[in-house]
Amino acid sequence: MCWSATADLVAGAGIMAVGAVSVTLAARNPRDLPLAALPLLLGAHQIIEAAVWHADGGTGPATVAWAVIALPLLALWVPVAVLCAAPPGARRRLLVPLAAGVATAAVLAYALATRTVTAEIRGHTVGYSLGLPQAQLVVAGYLLATIGSLLLSGDRGLVLFGALVGVGAAVSFALWRQEYVSTWCAFAAVCSVVLTLWVRRRRPPR
Repeated sequence: MCWSATADLVAGAGIMAVGAVSVTLAARNPRDLPLAALPLLLGAHQIIEAAVWHADGGTGPATVAWAVIALPLLALWVPVAVLCAAPPGARRRLLVPLAAGVATAAVLAYALATRTVTAEIRGHTVGYSLGLPQAQLVVAGYLLATIGSLLLSGDRGLVLFGALVGVGAAVSFALWRQEYVSTWCAFAAVCSVVLTLWVRRRRPPR
C-alpha cells in the first residue's frame, strides 16, 4: 500500500468506503462504533500518506498528521474501542492493554510536541523518524495496547484481526526494518476490512 502516492490514495479511498459500510452496519450497536470506524481512520491515514509522497517527505503538516494518527491516536483508540465492544467477561483483563495504551499515547504525544518528526522517501517506501528515547519500551507498550487488546478481547473475529495485524507487524519488521511503521500501518489498513464482516455478524436482527 505504501508503494507510491497513487497506491496510498487508491487504497485509502477503498478502505474508507469499507469503513463507511462498517459504520452503517454498526449504527444499531453503539458499543461497536469505535471499532467499526477504524477502517475509516486507517483509510484516511493512507490518504494522508499520499500527501507525504507528494511533499517528497520532509517535516510538513502531512508528515505530522500521519505521525499523530499512527502513534498516539491509534495507541489509545484501539484498546478503548476493543474495551467498548468486548464481552463483559473480558473487560477486566483488557484494562492492562488499555493502561499500556494510555501511557504509550502520552509518551508519543509528548515526543511529537517536543521533537520533529521527519519523513524520508526511500524507493517505494516511506521511513519516519522521531528519535524516541527508550524506543524498544515504547514499541512494546504500543504492541500490547493494539495487538494485545485484540488478542485478549475474547471475541473470535477480533482475535482473528489481531492475529492478522500481528503477522503483518512481524513481516513488516523483517522485510522493511527502517520503514516498519509505514508498511505495518498499510498492512493493518488492508486487514481492517475484516472488521466489516465482524460488524455484520454482530448486527442485531431487525
